[in-house]
Amino acid sequence: MNTILITGCSSGFGLETARHFLDRDWTVISTMRNPNPDLLPPSDRLRILALDVTDAASIAQVVEAAGPIDVLVNNAGVGLLNAAEGTSMDQAREVFETNTLGTIAMTKAFLPQFRERRAGVVVNVTSTVTLRPLHLLSVYTASKAAVNAFTESLALELEPFGVRARLVLPGRAPETAFGANARTRMGAALPEPYAEIAAKVFAGFADGGDVTRATDVAEAVWRAATDPASPMRLPAGADAVAWASAG
Repeated sequence: MNTILITGCSSGFGLETARHFLDRDWTVISTMRNPNPDLLPPSDRLRILALDVTDAASIAQVVEAAGPIDVLVNNAGVGLLNAAEGTSMDQAREVFETNTLGTIAMTKAFLPQFRERRAGVVVNVTSTVTLRPLHLLSVYTASKAAVNAFTESLALELEPFGVRARLVLPGRAPETAFGANARTRMGAALPEPYAEIAAKVFAGFADGGDVTRATDVAEAVWRAATDPASPMRLPAGADAVAWASAG
C-alpha cells in the first residue's frame, strides 16, 4: 500500500489532496501545525501529525513517526500581500522560512530513505505567479520561484537514484484562505502611494472567470505522484493552464 505525507493539511489544497489520496486507497499522513482530527473522515489509513516546517525538532519527530513513505508533498506555506517597500524584513524572513526553507528542510529530511530505496517522489506546490508576476506579491513570488529552481535542480540530482521531483503550480484560488491570510499579514503596513494598486488587486480577487479549485490541485498532485511521465511543471486550474500556455 502506498503512503503519502502532505504538509499544510489544515485547509485548502493540502486538505483536499489528503481526501483525494484517501479516496484512492492510499495511506495518508496529514500534517498540520495544530492537528484537527475532525477535518478528515476517520480511516485506518489516515494519520494526523503535528508539524512546523520551520522547526528542525518538529521535522525530525515527524520523520521518525512517519517511517517509510512513497511520496512527500510540500504544500505548507504562508501568503503575503504587500508592496516590497511596505514589507518588513521580519515578514520577508517569515515567508521564506516557511515557503522556501521549510520546503528544502522537509525534502532533505526524507531524501535519504528515497535514495536508499531508489524510489520516491517529491511534489512541491508553488504558484503560477512565478510565471506571471502580479502586483503586491513580490516577496511571496520570490519565495515560490526559489522553490521552482530548487525542484528543477533537485530532479537532476535525484534522477540517478530513481527518485522524481515535480512541481504543481496552482492559479488564483478564491476558495482557499490565501487572500484573507495575505491581507492580515499586510495589515496597515501598505504604503499610501500603493493604495490605488491595492484596490485593483482586491477587486481582481473578487472577479469571476477561470480560477483554481482545491480539487484541481489534488488531481495535479495525483498525476505528479503516480505518473512517471508527468512533466516537471503541472499547472493546476483553468487559469493556471491558460497562464502557463501563454508563456
